Amino acid sequence: MSVEPDGADIPVVIIGAGPVGVTAALLLARRAVRTLVLERHEDVYPLPRAVATDDEVRRILQAAGVGEEFAAIARPARGLRLLDARHRTMAEFPRTAHGRHGYPQTSMFDQPQLERLLRDALARRPECELRSAAEVTGVDPHAEGPVRVTYRDDDGEHEVWAEAVLGCDGANGLTRDAIGAVWEDLRFEESWMAVDVRTTADVRCWEGVDQVCDPRRPATFMRVGEDRYRWEFRQPGGDEPVRDLLAPWLPPSHPGDVEIVRQTQYTFRARLADRWREGRVFLLGDAAHLTPPFIGQGLCSGLRDAHNLTWKLARVLRQGGDERLLDTYESERKPHARHVIRLAVAMGWAMTGGQDGAAALRRGLLAAACRIPGLAALAGRGLSPPLTAGPLVRRRLRKGPAGTHCPQPWVTADGRRTRLDEALGDAFTVLTATEPSPSLTALAHGLGVRALPVADLGDDGTLAAWLRAARVDAVLLRPDRVVMDAVPAGGRDFTDTAAWAALLHTARRPLSSRSLPSRPTPDDGLPRSATR
Repeated sequence: MSVEPDGADIPVVIIGAGPVGVTAALLLARRAVRTLVLERHEDVYPLPRAVATDDEVRRILQAAGVGEEFAAIARPARGLRLLDARHRTMAEFPRTAHGRHGYPQTSMFDQPQLERLLRDALARRPECELRSAAEVTGVDPHAEGPVRVTYRDDDGEHEVWAEAVLGCDGANGLTRDAIGAVWEDLRFEESWMAVDVRTTADVRCWEGVDQVCDPRRPATFMRVGEDRYRWEFRQPGGDEPVRDLLAPWLPPSHPGDVEIVRQTQYTFRARLADRWREGRVFLLGDAAHLTPPFIGQGLCSGLRDAHNLTWKLARVLRQGGDERLLDTYESERKPHARHVIRLAVAMGWAMTGGQDGAAALRRGLLAAACRIPGLAALAGRGLSPPLTAGPLVRRRLRKGPAGTHCPQPWVTADGRRTRLDEALGDAFTVLTATEPSPSLTALAHGLGVRALPVADLGDDGTLAAWLRAARVDAVLLRPDRVVMDAVPAGGRDFTDTAAWAALLHTARRPLSSRSLPSRPTPDDGLPRSATR
């Protein structure tokens, strides 16, 4: 077995080079944290899987440095429609072309294209190294000190040590077992068939997502690209030809040039790992949670994991942040993921009607609810709830902005128009409705960040209107643009700054500014070699 040379600087090992793992690597690279990404496959998986994302995740991709590239492959969608068994519209949930985060609220895309542009961006970052065809065989978390990771490739067995390990290796990866986590079953499991098609036919499509609420054959349909479409059908146990299933959407006279790009069966499950961390080993994405696809939030949740964790990990590794800062990853993300999973399950049962004796009653109640004025608009709002209160979410106003994201309008910075996040950079920021008070200025100085009146940003009034609606005079934004705390209108200061400031700064030197701690002596009896 080959061993990385002593003193080799591998702050973070990421297991899995899917969208979540590569996005995590890119976000860490922006904060000057080096990563080694280990991927068991040789190249990007060529067939489509995830096809939808929201405006919050578009913002995360912007933070990862691929926002413009993704815009070139994304297709905005109009929203979601619920159809009855005869394809008549029961309800329509519109999504806008310009959401709170500065992007269309729903965008369709082809996952292989997304993965390719992410890997191209990874190759441009000197802080990142990708080793393909490298199958991880072991992760050995220790309470203190570095984490031992073993993997094999064509050259044999290898061993590396890292300050942290991110398990982005999916539902069947080994990282979850390595930290002793088990699944919590959230009581949803159904077998569905996914069919991806390429055709030039005049497909009956409204440029959004259709959910057919048919108890005999529930189905989902959406346009993904210029000539790309996705159908999903719940499996009833029969063997109906695929072309017969697609027939309601295709013109009767169509000659038949329909290319089936992929046809596969999935078991949709709702699960949540009971723990997401052991020492410096973390679970992200499908390794931590499984979400049924009915609201298009599976991949979105994984990218939110990466965005939430990476700035905290970088702060601990490079800026002397307290280790307790890393505890907030699971305490913030796990309740959020649980909420999204339960929403997806509820939507799934409402849309499909289920298969029990109460199915007809549920469909009748759904149809009645869809006729309530304003319900569709309410349900069409963002699917991402605020983060729960905690050390980094100081919620003192019952309906205050803490735990929610700051909107992202276009602003003027250095004489040019840019998106808000690009102007603010990757640090904490204090935004104020008026000139900042001396105490807020002092706080910003202590954090090493700026206190900015929103009037100086030259936006279209979005930020000032947001602060007024929230009835606050100032907000403290985290690097992931979540509101950490707010000063109520007429107030003077943020709350209990000493408590959370201790998480952001400690007296110890960060690991990345000194040598790695000594490695535990392995006791597996494997021979070691300093050569690769």
